[in-house]
Parts: sequence; structure tokens; C-alpha cells
Amino acid sequence: MLSRTKTVITVLLLVVTAMAKESSENAPHEKKIQQETLAEFVERMQQQSPDLTHATLGSLWTDNGRLADMNADYKAMHVGDLITVVVAQGTTANNANSVSTARTFNASSGISGLAGHLKTSGLQEIFSPQSSQTLTGKSQGATTSTLNTTLAGRVVAVLPSRALVIEAERQLTMNNEKQTILVRGLVRPGDIAPDGSVQSNLIANLELELKGKGVLSDGTRPPNPLVRALLRIVGF
Repeated sequence: MLSRTKTVITVLLLVVTAMAKESSENAPHEKKIQQETLAEFVERMQQQSPDLTHATLGSLWTDNGRLADMNADYKAMHVGDLITVVVAQGTTANNANSVSTARTFNASSGISGLAGHLKTSGLQEIFSPQSSQTLTGKSQGATTSTLNTTLAGRVVAVLPSRALVIEAERQLTMNNEKQTILVRGLVRPGDIAPDGSVQSNLIANLELELKGKGVLSDGTRPPNPLVRALLRIVGF
């Protein structure tokens, strides 16, 4: 009876944990990159930029006005404008090490002759130590990461230096797998191409996150702490 009660309690705990996790994942929450919200990211970028706003007393002219640049085009310049981010990130790292050492020690100590023509047959090898040590090791590591995609974003803030704080997000659901890509960073207006796009290598303070949720992610995701504890108890 006691063992059955323990089994029922364990099953209830597993069900409650799963329901709580599902409700927390389905609840609306602000997008985060590296545990940082968009508001915190904008605030951090504003703290790093000096105030370059120039105002003349009694003048109606503002440097950030829409008519300040008569040659302006439809490229992103103000909050809410759309911008296309061309992501082309590739990282390749190779590391190879090798070590080889050898050490040999030989010694011989004895007496080959004594006065009076005494026999030294038992004294010719009194102490003959020998030692040999060899070490050979090799290590090699290689990492390759590539991400190529294009997604549209928006300008979420304009700093006093006229740098644009942009954010782009895309969610793709296919074959029970949901992938989310989120990009943030600072863009100079001059780095924006005539077609309204910007290359990812021209984005300062680039923060790029690609995460998935679904069948493939569940197969590679480690189990929760409760399941890991049960697996440790049963010995698997």
C-alpha cells in the first residue's frame, strides 16, 4: 500500500511539473537575448552614446526633423521604419596540438680492481639503476558554424548620435518544429544600402540568437532536474 502511494505521488508531481512548464511557455512574455529584454538593450545602448543634440534658442529648426535632409530616401531613419537585415555569419576555428617527450636514465657503479690482486667478481656491479619514460599525445579540435538568412526588422530607437537601434525577429514552424531567430544591434544610416538592407557584419553590438522548439529540440534537450534525479536513483 505504501509503495503504491509513493508511485501515485511521483506521477502527480510529474504531471504538475509538466503542466506548470507548459503554461509558463505558452504565457506571453517579452523576447529576451542573453537574459536581456528589448527595453534593457535600448537603455544600455543609450547610456553608451553621447548627447550630440544641438538646439538653437528661439529657432524652429531641428537636426532630427523629417525635412532636415532634403535628399533623404525611403531608407530607415526614424523609429518604426522597416529595415532588411542580411545575416551572413560564419565562424571557423581549428586547433591542433601535439606533444612528445622521452627520457632515459642509466647508471652503473662497481669495483673492477683492488690492491693485492684481490678478486672483484662480486663487486663489479654494485649499483645499476635504469629508468625510462615516454609520453606521446595529440589533440585536435574543429568548429564550424554558418548562418545565412534574410529577415525584415524595424527601428526601435534612434540614439543622439543618429545610430539606429534595430530589432528583427522571425518565427518559422515546419514539421512540428518551431524556430525563432532574433537580431539586435546598432546601425549607422550610411551603412544602409539603397534598397533598405544592411549586412550583419556592419551591425555594431550585434546580438544574434537562433533557437528551436519541437521534435528535434526535444531529442537533444537534456531532461529536467526531476527526471535526472530519478535516472540517477535507478542507476541508468
